[in-house]
Amino acid sequence: MANLFEAFIDIIFPRRCLICDRDVSDTNICKACFSNIKYITSPICLKCGFPFVSDTGRDHLCGNCLYSRVYFAKARAVGYHEGVLQEAVHQFKYNKKSFLSKPLGALMVNNSPDSLDIKSYDYLVPVPLHYKRLRERGFNQALSLSRHISKRHGVPVDFISLKRIKWDRPQINLSRKEREKNVKGVFYLDTKSELVNKDVLLIDDVYTSGATVNECAKVLMTAGIKRVDVFTLCKASQNTFKIVWSLNEDSRSL
Repeated sequence: MANLFEAFIDIIFPRRCLICDRDVSDTNICKACFSNIKYITSPICLKCGFPFVSDTGRDHLCGNCLYSRVYFAKARAVGYHEGVLQEAVHQFKYNKKSFLSKPLGALMVNNSPDSLDIKSYDYLVPVPLHYKRLRERGFNQALSLSRHISKRHGVPVDFISLKRIKWDRPQINLSRKEREKNVKGVFYLDTKSELVNKDVLLIDDVYTSGATVNECAKVLMTAGIKRVDVFTLCKASQNTFKIVWSLNEDSRSL
């Protein structure tokens, strides 16, 4: 009956791609838009997954990971936070299009990098939201993505142990230093958690400066977690990375 009702609704109100407004049949983002996603490829930073401006050479550590304290072992993402992927994430998070968790979760499952053996982790841990923001948004986008990854790989999701105990202002438009300060002391993990002495994969939608996931990793590692890696749907746009990389290059030449 549910399938018949859904088919009936599709006839009366044909589905439209949320990005380009074309007719679609079985998804909310058309194949043409999906084909325009810019995927992250080598060379990248071995630790944070930062994609370098030059498309030649081997993977190596970036300036930030060489000179800053990074608590996770490695972070990887599927594509750049621009164009189709940026619009999809915007619709997903801010326009309450929670049903986009299915195609975006599938994108993470089908394009997980070879360097992340998802089945090898003991738990998937979504970056938590403060209860005020959760109530405002209605769902945690990181948890929705985690559940799709868990379903494919059979790794359990722990969305209870790691908590966001302080309200912090949105990270958007903040500098790297401001982001780091903004999330300091925001997260908490009970040392009696089942995550202790386990391998954990942190899940989130967007990696911009890495301040949020690094603070999560710090709390987890301090509490006795064995290893923390990070997997996100996307990273900040190529233009953002070019600016950051040029600043890193300038600082290294001084």
